[in-house]
Amino acid sequence: MDTLYPLLGLNLGLVVLLMVALWTVSLRMRDVSIVDIAWGADGALIALVTFFLAGGALPRRILLTGMVAFWGVRLALHIGLRKRGEGEDFRYASMRKEHGDGFPRRSLFTVFLLQAALIWAITLPVQWAQLSTVPPGLTPLDFIGLGLWVLGYGMEVAADRQLRGFLSDPSNRGRVMDRGLWRYSRHPNYFGESLMWWGVYLVAAATPWGWATVFSPILMTVFLLKVSGIPLLEDALAERREGYRDYMERTSAFMPWPPRKG
Repeated sequence: MDTLYPLLGLNLGLVVLLMVALWTVSLRMRDVSIVDIAWGADGALIALVTFFLAGGALPRRILLTGMVAFWGVRLALHIGLRKRGEGEDFRYASMRKEHGDGFPRRSLFTVFLLQAALIWAITLPVQWAQLSTVPPGLTPLDFIGLGLWVLGYGMEVAADRQLRGFLSDPSNRGRVMDRGLWRYSRHPNYFGESLMWWGVYLVAAATPWGWATVFSPILMTVFLLKVSGIPLLEDALAERREGYRDYMERTSAFMPWPPRKG
């Protein structure tokens, strides 16, 4: 399948069907936050389906599929293990309380189908570049993109591990995590996530017109910074954790930076 539009349509239809199926499961569980597990898994699935159906240069197809599959599978496992034994995420629980009896139907469009559209849009560089037969081999830009992805992946894994260790210590209950990478960024995991998608984009940019998919990493970064990532999380943390507002005052929100003194 070397035609762009049938491949894009197939991938979009696939993630929409999966998200609708997951929505029906969420109705029985009364837990919308299971969608967070599917986010990474859907991205990995799109990369794999594209790998088998596209006819582009094999080295780049292997590289892109590996990058996105490693990201998606690790993220799905991380969120799934973190969620085990927990109830609905407080952000979704707050939305459920706000919208009452209409929330189950509303969640289909504002949570599940929205995330299906977003992951499809964000993975467009992966879909586009795997169709391209040129360049036939990897270029310096591919390796720069891979290097950026590795940096982001390492940062996200390290930040998640540090936070997991902090939260698992009962003596830290109610305290603010401001150690390790979290000393320099309030959301180093999100920053690592953004770096990974900029790395994926650079690999795609090595192909003709691949640069046109730049909206993908921009979209991911904007959502993390301004929409569903930092704003929703920090509004709740500032209310629930003593000292978090002071932490916000002295610590960079996104890009790691030495904390402000005073």
